[in-house]
Amino acid sequence: QVQLVESGGGLVQAGDSLRLSCAASGRTLGSYAMGWFRQAPGKERSFVASTAWSGGIRYYADSVKGRFTISRDNAQTVYLQMNSLKPEDTAVYFCAAATKAVAGPSLYEYQYWGQGTQVTVSS
Repeated sequence: QVQLVESGGGLVQAGDSLRLSCAASGRTLGSYAMGWFRQAPGKERSFVASTAWSGGIRYYADSVKGRFTISRDNAQTVYLQMNSLKPEDTAVYFCAAATKAVAGPSLYEYQYWGQGTQVTVSS
């Protein structure tokens, strides 16, 4: 079993930066792909970014390309660096783990989910 805990959310102004962290416990994530998703009020959960277990393959949603960066510094921690934040980035951000080496934008590829962290960007 894998437990994921997100942190780093908060209230910022448009143009600011935030770095989200996802800490895993219960099992080594060394061979798992990791992803970040977000869900705004009244909307479906949507893909933000993912990284392969090795960190060498990364995917991004078009809406965040060039502004967000996903990274992992060891087998148990994944980050989402968010720059040039916009009000439309406001959402609850979820970390997810997939029991395979590479995972993309589909929710159904991921077996483990965190509880989410709120990011609010004011204009």
